[in-house]
Amino acid sequence: MSIGSAWSIALTGLEGTLIEVEASITAGLPRTVLVGLPDSSLMEAKERCRDALYGAGFGWPGEHLTINLTPASMPKAGSHYDLAIVAAVLAAGGKIPREVASTCVLMGELGLDGRVHPVRGVLPGVVAAVTAGRPKVVVPSGQVGEASLVEDAQVFGVSCLDDLIEVLNGRLVLNAAPVAACRDGDDPATSALPDMADVLGHPDARWAMEVAAAGRHHVFLHGAPGAGKTMLAERLPGLLPPLSTPEALEVSAIHSLAGEQISGLIRRPPFSSPHHNATVASMIGGGARLARPGQISLAHRGVLFLDEAPQFSVSALDALRTPLESGWVSIARVMGTVRYPARFQLVLAANPCPCGMNATAGAACRCFPATVRRYNERLSGPILDRIDIHHQIAPIRASLIRAMKDAPESSTTIAARVAEARARALARLAPGGFCCNAEVPGAWMRRELPEPDGGLKILDDAVQRGRISSRGVDKALRLAWTLADLSAVDRPTREHLAAALTLNQTEWMKTA
Repeated sequence: MSIGSAWSIALTGLEGTLIEVEASITAGLPRTVLVGLPDSSLMEAKERCRDALYGAGFGWPGEHLTINLTPASMPKAGSHYDLAIVAAVLAAGGKIPREVASTCVLMGELGLDGRVHPVRGVLPGVVAAVTAGRPKVVVPSGQVGEASLVEDAQVFGVSCLDDLIEVLNGRLVLNAAPVAACRDGDDPATSALPDMADVLGHPDARWAMEVAAAGRHHVFLHGAPGAGKTMLAERLPGLLPPLSTPEALEVSAIHSLAGEQISGLIRRPPFSSPHHNATVASMIGGGARLARPGQISLAHRGVLFLDEAPQFSVSALDALRTPLESGWVSIARVMGTVRYPARFQLVLAANPCPCGMNATAGAACRCFPATVRRYNERLSGPILDRIDIHHQIAPIRASLIRAMKDAPESSTTIAARVAEARARALARLAPGGFCCNAEVPGAWMRRELPEPDGGLKILDDAVQRGRISSRGVDKALRLAWTLADLSAVDRPTREHLAAALTLNQTEWMKTA
């Protein structure tokens, strides 16, 4: 009996586990057995690897071949185990040094002609390998830049099976120099972001979006069609500060796991805008065995924009409740539970009714009252209660456009104020481990932060009149602190509390 082994990575969400791929050649009828809880794509690996080795002139063992994936109790999924399987088989046959094959972590899919194809999840896989103390990794040549984003990783890129054999024999060194992460000024996505200067009028809506960006508050934009809701939402990412290196690495790993090609760290906050026919699985993540990330995870550290929010299914909207509070989504399957980060900034946009003309000055609504009520009831109270800023946008008039003499502020100008406000919030919240006002729990805020100047009587009056709930009190306090940060003062005042209540008004629900 001859045994060889190699290493690969099993990904459960963003968490990676080292998998030892063992190959044993014993006497018996020619047969290949793959064990260790492989899924269907992995079960087909033995066919791909056999034909690739034949094409490279090495052949496939003519005896009984057993390939074991350890630990055997963990489900394995994906086609990225191909390189490790080939390395283990070659080591068992004595065609490459066994000690070399057992020191590398290999990820890549093989074609029948021996080419190495890209696979998803290279970045989190390399992170897991380096964390486990195995920095030497072999990846497809097209993903060397992605793998090199991980510090201390020794990356070898291979484009075909011949390259892999040369690397494992120590005759070909393709160690890639780390690729520089995208800096703010070099990020091509920065110049392509829509500019807030394109938004004419709506000074109150522009201010609301600035407050939302400064505190990472969730926003609900409500108004007639064509009022500018989508335009404002699409320009929110341009107001947000660039991601820090740990945040960028986390976001890039999620997008890598979703199958996107990563050439550099994603420094700009992502923007995700799913269609209103999106299913629950596409929103929170799904899959037959181990779920992949959904739209809310792809919007992690960025913006999730739901245009025409009442058109989304009630189940898809209600699935956002827990992630909005916790910043995580846990997806349970028979084979295990996957946990993805989902700390996104939610922006909802909705018309007042199906025709869009209800409660709009100068317009006639064609909808029956019951139709309007059912339309707005698709957004449940628990979802709306988790939204910090409710803003109703009135249609802009031609006379207002003609009256404008000065160009609106650009996103760059507003983003500078947002960055200053974020810095003040970070200095205040760092002892608690928080970055933005929207992340602060109510209990910590009431216990650790000073009481706003002028007292809380204005909030007590709002609670007694039924304008806000207990959660609404915490939201108003968070908004007040954000307004204080934008005003460059040490603590909120009564005026900030009053403005926070105005931003959190939900009068549209009473008139709709």
